[in-house]
Amino acid sequence: MADPIVLPPLPYADSALAPVISAQTIGFHYGKHHKAYVDNLNKLLEGHELAGAGLETIVRETAGKPERAGMFNNAAQIWNHSFYWNCLSPNGGGQPSGPMAQRLEQAFGSWDHFKKEFAQAALTQFGSGWAWLVSEGGALKIVKTANAEVPFTKGQKPLLTIDVWEHAYYLDYQNRRGDYANAVIDKLLNWQFAAANYESV
Repeated sequence: MADPIVLPPLPYADSALAPVISAQTIGFHYGKHHKAYVDNLNKLLEGHELAGAGLETIVRETAGKPERAGMFNNAAQIWNHSFYWNCLSPNGGGQPSGPMAQRLEQAFGSWDHFKKEFAQAALTQFGSGWAWLVSEGGALKIVKTANAEVPFTKGQKPLLTIDVWEHAYYLDYQNRRGDYANAVIDKLLNWQFAAANYESV
């Protein structure tokens, strides 16, 4: 029998991101939503040819195939959420240093311009989705994806993301998505994770 997809552990305690993101939000977001995607995908994989495949393989093999939309949506959301938790750190936020700071300045002109563009992408993604900092051909770009879509199916390497599905912020911020995005950028973004992702391009 193929090994099931597992819910990866959070990289910190569920209260570690407070007050920016509350333990209550983490409890629902990780403990209910993220777990549900894992449970749903494992049911869909029972007896399927992709059973036992890695998560990224499942995402790539189901992307853009309407007959596999359920499998794609659950697999991609597991991948997106597992990535998102690592984009956040209790000791994160603010302007990075070193090569990543230089790359941001080269791509966006300044830290302030980057922050404004990233927050704007999070704010203006219509409906549910994600704002991403990606590397494409070595250059940094900000992109948005709807629902479960993920940049790596389009040849872009994700470096950081902000989840803008309502369940990511509504308990803490209600309809103030922009406040949530700015707080994440200022206080939680994990630039070490972003740098490691860039180096693995």
